[in-house]
Amino acid sequence: MKGFLEDANYSIGLLDEGATLADVIDNCIYEHTHTGKKAFYVGDLGKLVRNNIQWQNVMAPIKPFYPVKCNSTPGVLEILGTLGVGFACSSKSEMALVQDLGISPENIIYTNPCKQASQIKYAAKAGINIMTCDNDIELKKISRNHPNAKLLLHIATEDITAGEEMNMKFGTTLKNCRHLMECAKELGVQVVGVKFHVSGSCKDLQTYIHAISDARCVFDMAEEFGFKMNMLDIGGGFTGSELQLEEVNHVIRPLLDVYFPKESGVNVIAEPGCYYVSSAFTLAVNVIAKKTVEYDKLLPSGVEQTRNDDEPVFTYYINDGVYGSFASKLSEKLNTIPEVHKKYKEDEPLFASSLWGPSCDELDQIVEKCLLPELSVGDWLIFDNMGSGTLGEQSAFNDYQRPLIYYMMSFSDWDEMQDAGIASDTLMKNFFFVPLCIQLSPEERFSTAA
Repeated sequence: MKGFLEDANYSIGLLDEGATLADVIDNCIYEHTHTGKKAFYVGDLGKLVRNNIQWQNVMAPIKPFYPVKCNSTPGVLEILGTLGVGFACSSKSEMALVQDLGISPENIIYTNPCKQASQIKYAAKAGINIMTCDNDIELKKISRNHPNAKLLLHIATEDITAGEEMNMKFGTTLKNCRHLMECAKELGVQVVGVKFHVSGSCKDLQTYIHAISDARCVFDMAEEFGFKMNMLDIGGGFTGSELQLEEVNHVIRPLLDVYFPKESGVNVIAEPGCYYVSSAFTLAVNVIAKKTVEYDKLLPSGVEQTRNDDEPVFTYYINDGVYGSFASKLSEKLNTIPEVHKKYKEDEPLFASSLWGPSCDELDQIVEKCLLPELSVGDWLIFDNMGSGTLGEQSAFNDYQRPLIYYMMSFSDWDEMQDAGIASDTLMKNFFFVPLCIQLSPEERFSTAA
């Protein structure tokens, strides 16, 4: 099998019935153990198909616009484009990626809150008219560079938790919306709707109620200025959990039916990113170095030491880090825990451990503290839910080698696309059958990592 990243000639392996992603990972580890032990991803593109079906079942008629920055790998973009999903782009390169798939400008939104003038001009030339705005300086910049722009006023939501207070926030106030509409009217810029965003970490779903109510106020305000508003963007923040999706739908549906009923002509859209891709990708990394450290160095300050001094404590270095696949670790907590690939006994002792990337930078810490069996250099660790973050982005660490990506899909998911009539000839040329032909016992497979 060959992995492809940012390659128009990428391939999608079709798994025979009975084969699993775990089998694919086993086979890839077997191959990499003998060819260089590089980190790699396995992407289950069928998960995107299933997530889209779930979205249609729960959230329709709200149309999803996928944020390209979440995961811009070609397999993801082409599958989502085939499924009829729109795209939310934050840069010229993202707009170009999506346009290369043949996506119409009407299905692309330019969402960067701080746009470069040159990229606004690019959007204008490409016919990408819908874009967001939350201040008068940005509004004037858009009016100078994009005469046909159609703005979504980005309003702020009150979803800041204690852990998020220092994060960068965007969105304007209701009071300032009136000022922005006055400016837009004076500059001759169309205002066509409202956008808000509720963070996925927000536990209070009442935030949606306040945001939708505020959006309705902005729509009413727009009528005073003669703007014909027809779009509401409820943003992202969808974690991928069906339960969360149903909880959000349960809260917002009654309000949408009252404030933005079907007969109003308002199209409601959303920007689910992690929802589609996070659980679809698994990352496998290799242990490249190991050392024993003092236990108290692994403990956060103020935590009392309770360990037996005779127990070893390990620091492991892996061949991927925060300057690669774990870039989001610099700004948020890791939402997945490492799983040891090699087979070990249930009663095998576990040791306090920490995981670090390959840069030897003090920021390149992946896991501060966890319990693992003792590992050896050459062993493999598996991280689930790694589809959202830096896939497709350039690394700031010069020696970082991008992991290969092995795209997979089950025959049942492939049949689902075929039956729905959404599998284009262009997409179908990328599929090939993958026989999992490495017939090894579990003991033989796991021993290859030693």
